[in-house]
Amino acid sequence: MWSFSVVKFVLTIVTVATSSLSFTTPSIDKGPRIKTSLWSSAASASDLLLYQEQEKLIVQRGELEESFITDAIPLEAPKIKIRGAGAAGGFAKSSSSSNNNKAEGKEYAKVLKKEGVVRIDNVLSSDTADALHTYLYDLRKRSEEEVAAGKIQPIQRFANVLLKHNRCDLTIPVGDELVTKALDETLRVSPIGATVSSIFGDDAILHEFSCLMSDPGSQRQVIHPDTPYIDGKGPVLYTCFIALQDVTLDMGPTVWLLRTHCKEAHEEFKDNSLSEDGESKKDSLIRKQPARLGLLKKGDCAIFDSRLLHCGSANRSVDGTSRALFYFSWKNSNVGYPGNPASIRAELGAANVKLGGLLEDLQLFSKGKGTHIIDHLSKSMK
Repeated sequence: MWSFSVVKFVLTIVTVATSSLSFTTPSIDKGPRIKTSLWSSAASASDLLLYQEQEKLIVQRGELEESFITDAIPLEAPKIKIRGAGAAGGFAKSSSSSNNNKAEGKEYAKVLKKEGVVRIDNVLSSDTADALHTYLYDLRKRSEEEVAAGKIQPIQRFANVLLKHNRCDLTIPVGDELVTKALDETLRVSPIGATVSSIFGDDAILHEFSCLMSDPGSQRQVIHPDTPYIDGKGPVLYTCFIALQDVTLDMGPTVWLLRTHCKEAHEEFKDNSLSEDGESKKDSLIRKQPARLGLLKKGDCAIFDSRLLHCGSANRSVDGTSRALFYFSWKNSNVGYPGNPASIRAELGAANVKLGGLLEDLQLFSKGKGTHIIDHLSKSMK
């Protein structure tokens, strides 16, 4: 995703090539965004060469940053206890304890606002996660075949990403019962919906709906925020990553730097000037800030503030295991364009689906009464 222009990004990369490889590139775990023409079949030789040089520099910088972070530990779910409820979390709770989602959501939101990221376990059942994993990889295969045959443009199925080798961002259509079931479990049954609603309210807008797939051989990305910190403004987006399989260290988990969704951290992150010890404030921040790893179990979720510094690490799996994260982002309704393009089907993004309305739709689905919003949207999918 982009919060600055493509031109500025390219100039920054080129400048870095003759300096210390310390540059700023805002984006998401999916990687910095570039124009579609840079990776389409119609791209010119010069564009492709520039693209390849950008990738080389970003890979080098990512490897350098990896050497800075030596004490990262797994992100753990906070211990949330609500009076009268069972274990906190999502799908594994009893039906009676699910009524405490609103109270749990407020507690998770406190952690999210303080740390910039929070883990919620068991938001998706094992069976649904397995079925969705199979469905999405089949969808990826069909989409790649359609793109290769020239039937559709890449942007109609995949979000534009840099470091796309062995990595893709597959946008998901709505309408399939399995996808609706996954939404129901994660948004309505688990505390995810209540957590987002407690901060943004029910008017939060669905900004992204996709699946990030990182195959063996995908490179580590550079540390970045998804959106910049704007003084006087609150959070813009909350992104929910849900693991469709256990994520192990060799599969390239997401790395988050805690409490970096603030003005001071962003100012340091943009400061590449060297101090007397030869290290920039940016590199010092990356080296010293507490880091957490997204070593999620199948069906677990991590919600993070789009301003939090983070990156996707390299998938070095020796057994060929791909990492799949089903995800959606919710946007503050008081914000217009958040500063980067969304990973979402165009038809779905244009609908400005609100959290409250979708939750009501999912409530109908859970009672076997069909869905109004989802059914309407499914007819518009191309």
